[in-house]
Amino acid sequence: MGKRDDLIAQYAQDLEQKCGVTPDMDLLTKVTIGLGPVIYNADSNTVASSDPEELARIRKNFLMGKLGLPDGPELDAGIAAATETYGASERRKLRAVFYYLLVVHFGRESVYA
Repeated sequence: MGKRDDLIAQYAQDLEQKCGVTPDMDLLTKVTIGLGPVIYNADSNTVASSDPEELARIRKNFLMGKLGLPDGPELDAGIAAATETYGASERRKLRAVFYYLLVVHFGRESVYA
C-alpha cells in the first residue's frame, strides 16, 4: 500500500472510532484525492475548528467553491454539526474526515461521482 492508502485507512478508522460513522470507502477515497497534496503536510492535514479564519476558508473554498452550496447560515450549522460529530474536544481533526462529514451532511456526494 502507498502512503495515500495508509492515510485513507487512518481516516476510515477516525470515522468509525471517533465519529461513530461507517464510511463509504469510495467517497472517502475521492474526498481524499480531491484534497491533493495537503494530506501529506502535518499542519494542513488537520482542521483548526476553533480558528474563525480556518472555518471561513472551509466555508468559502470548500462548501461554496467545491460543493457549490449557496451562502447562508446553514453552512455554519453544517460546520458545527461536523465539529460536534468529530468531537468538539478532539484536538486533531483530520481534514479529509472533516470534509467527508461535510459532504455527507449536505448530501453532496454527487460532486464526487
